[in-house]
Amino acid sequence: MYARRDVLKGMASAPLAGLPLAAILADPELARAAASGLHDYTINTPRGRRVSGALAMPVGVPAPTVVLIHEWWGLNDQIKAVTAEFGRQGYLAVAVDLMDGGVATTADEARALTRTVDPAAATDTLAGWIEWLRVHDASNRKIGTVGWCFGGGWSLNASIATPVEATVIYYGRVTRTAEDLKKLKGPVLGHFGTKDKFIDSAMVSAWEEAMDAAGKAYTTHWYDADHGFANPTSARYDEADARFAWERTLAFFGKHL
Repeated sequence: MYARRDVLKGMASAPLAGLPLAAILADPELARAAASGLHDYTINTPRGRRVSGALAMPVGVPAPTVVLIHEWWGLNDQIKAVTAEFGRQGYLAVAVDLMDGGVATTADEARALTRTVDPAAATDTLAGWIEWLRVHDASNRKIGTVGWCFGGGWSLNASIATPVEATVIYYGRVTRTAEDLKKLKGPVLGHFGTKDKFIDSAMVSAWEEAMDAAGKAYTTHWYDADHGFANPTSARYDEADARFAWERTLAFFGKHL
């Protein structure tokens, strides 16, 4: 068991060393501390827009590369903390911002933020980051995308628009046609909850059928959990299933990136 006060006191010399990711994500101060270690970057997209994100640099390079896409809450400290963890795991990782700096703290705010997202602009933002990372000196030129909820759907969308080597979806909307899915380059890993009323078995089964029709590789994992089960700040958080999903995500990226 970690002593939170001692961790916060000693972060300057050994930032969050040894703490499990779930413990960091569950504590706003620890998540903020992890997020503070990222580098803020601004790039130009293919359409000439200026967009921002937060970058984690690995120790060893060239490194496998991951694009993280936030939930409907926006690019908050939690997603940045996961990005920092990918950096600790040896990845060049960037957390993108699809909401122009907006961060919600209530469901109503998040719903309103989500409605402001223009699909064409979001696709352009993701394409910009993927292309920027593809030629980054620290990248091994193999890129994966991963997103949660709102970001889970956009993880798939990004990989269709700008094909990458691996795609991970955490309970995200997957209503795409077989013709769309033919554009995928690498395999897809999906994490879904059997109690999820939003991203349910009917939606996922239809997506699996479309993936089969498109001839694309995928792995689907079902958990006895609800929507948002991997988020430690959610009332629907399931610690064991979140850990299994994280381990599977790392193994998947480790194999394909």
